[in-house]
Amino acid sequence: MPELHRSPHRKLLTRRTLLLLLWTLIFLLILLHQSSLSTSPPPPPPPPRPIPNLRRVVFNLTEFGGVGDGITLNTAAFEKAVKAIRTRGGGQLNVDKGVWLTGPFNLTSFITLFLAENAVILGTDDENLWPLMPPLPSYGKGREHPGPRYGSLIHGQNLKDVVITGHNGTINGQGKKWWEKYQKKYLNHTRGPLVQLMWSRDIQIYDITLRDSPFWTLHPYDCQNVIIRNVTILAPLSNAPNTDGIDPDSCDNMVIEDCYISVGDDGVAIKSGWDQYGIAYARPSTNIVIRNLIVQSMISAGVSIGSEMSGGVSNITIENVLVWNSKRGIRIKTSAGRGGHVRQISYRNLTLNNVRVGIVIKTNYNEHPDEGYNPEALPVIENISFKGIYGQGVRIPVRIYGSQEIPVRNVTFQDMVVGITYKKKRIFQCSYLQGQAIGKIFPSPCEDLDLYDDGGKLIRKGISHNSTDVDYES
Repeated sequence: MPELHRSPHRKLLTRRTLLLLLWTLIFLLILLHQSSLSTSPPPPPPPPRPIPNLRRVVFNLTEFGGVGDGITLNTAAFEKAVKAIRTRGGGQLNVDKGVWLTGPFNLTSFITLFLAENAVILGTDDENLWPLMPPLPSYGKGREHPGPRYGSLIHGQNLKDVVITGHNGTINGQGKKWWEKYQKKYLNHTRGPLVQLMWSRDIQIYDITLRDSPFWTLHPYDCQNVIIRNVTILAPLSNAPNTDGIDPDSCDNMVIEDCYISVGDDGVAIKSGWDQYGIAYARPSTNIVIRNLIVQSMISAGVSIGSEMSGGVSNITIENVLVWNSKRGIRIKTSAGRGGHVRQISYRNLTLNNVRVGIVIKTNYNEHPDEGYNPEALPVIENISFKGIYGQGVRIPVRIYGSQEIPVRNVTFQDMVVGITYKKKRIFQCSYLQGQAIGKIFPSPCEDLDLYDDGGKLIRKGISHNSTDVDYES
């Protein structure tokens, strides 16, 4: 019989079948490979970042008996470590991953306190373990009670070259019990700050988190040459009274930058003493730059000056600051009896989002340490500029209330566009104010200000109203 030849059609079907089988096999192999990957154990976590040696001598807290279990009290370990560094003339103390419960302890000169990633220094909430200290000389009493005050969790006096840093480790003041006792009037002394350095110089605090302070969080007092950078400061927005973020107090030459602050009082509050005690102490806060901050404060203001400003506040630059979801944006507060001055203050490039009152100057903040203050000691407020003020959702953009005895002089507004939440009769509120508005200002500035165009040509002289129409709803 003649040989039968396959038709071209049957050869094509055979090739297609082979290709189909080949692709099916490849697909199954891919599925099998993916299945093997999904059932394999996850890769190990990356190793912890090594702690850099920033000093010639380096110690670890565990060398002094430290235990990071959140239960063991490590006060003695911190004290022994700091003593060893003092004996060696300086050094670095490393705090590794863990929760290191401690009572208050003091630092020394030429020290670097380094908190590793996931390291937490946890302050004890037992006030019996917090030492009492004399009142600050420029305050005359504890801020909340006469007599002595509690010290800070981390403290230092008359120091030089102090560094507190880390891989964003945390110092936690465990403030909740302190806040509750304060609100119930159970405490007999003023609460202590979380970190307080006094009469010290050459300080650097960076790359850490500070949270839940019993009182003010970071309080440099009468210090020089201070840099605070890339610090996160946290406390509940309510029911955490007086948990200011950073309080420069009678300080000279300071930079605060690149920080995130969300607290239960002022984000930053520049101070210089309280009434007659601050006048006598006579140490101003001066030459301070505050920049690149994000701040939230539902109780007070993003950045404040005062009210304790009796030693004077001058040469302050506040720029590139966002204040959001807050009661006030920026505020200057003082009163008769304070004395001192607030002058040469420059605000530039501020953004106010969802803020009830944007800019506040208040001259009747009547809170005094005792009856010994002089009501004739009147503060001077002058030479303040606002340039580049933006935002939206602001209820009252500006409220400046000077008084006959404390007028506010030479205030300049330039380049201001703030969206308001709804139209009010007076959304730019002023009294006893002298100054100028230059170029585009929205909403319209109060008539107290001289009005200039962008080229500096006078359009209208200011009309002094010298009356206060307080909007108590805000």
